[in-house]
Amino acid sequence: MSPSSSRTREPGWRRGELAARAGCHPETVRFYERIGLLPPVPRTDRGHRRYGPAHLARLRFVRAARRLGFSLEEVRELLAVGGRGGTCEEVRALAARHLLAVEHRLAELTAVRDRLAALVAGCRRGEDPDCALLERLFAGPWDG
Repeated sequence: MSPSSSRTREPGWRRGELAARAGCHPETVRFYERIGLLPPVPRTDRGHRRYGPAHLARLRFVRAARRLGFSLEEVRELLAVGGRGGTCEEVRALAARHLLAVEHRLAELTAVRDRLAALVAGCRRGEDPDCALLERLFAGPWDG
């Protein structure tokens, strides 16, 4: 029997194991701990950090909220509402505010796409060193 197999394993997961279960990199876990989105994890008698199911659930929550485009501060707000037993209406209000910001950003991106499509459509595609697309960009702000 090897020395490592004769040791009793401490309960919980190491940072890398937690990260793997959540589908992220261990540095992501470390970052979320550093900025307070994940609570600090005390060290065991052997000096190891051990994470449990509550840490995994919180990490998955943070990652799901981030995938929906919530900022780190918005995630912090959502966690605060949940942590103090806030109402569903409070959570809905936060999500609705975020939805408005997403819709605004989508409108901006649509306008950018339309402007860029017009620039690309106006390209002469020739071997001419004078590129109309570059000329238009050098001319300054382009509003359509």
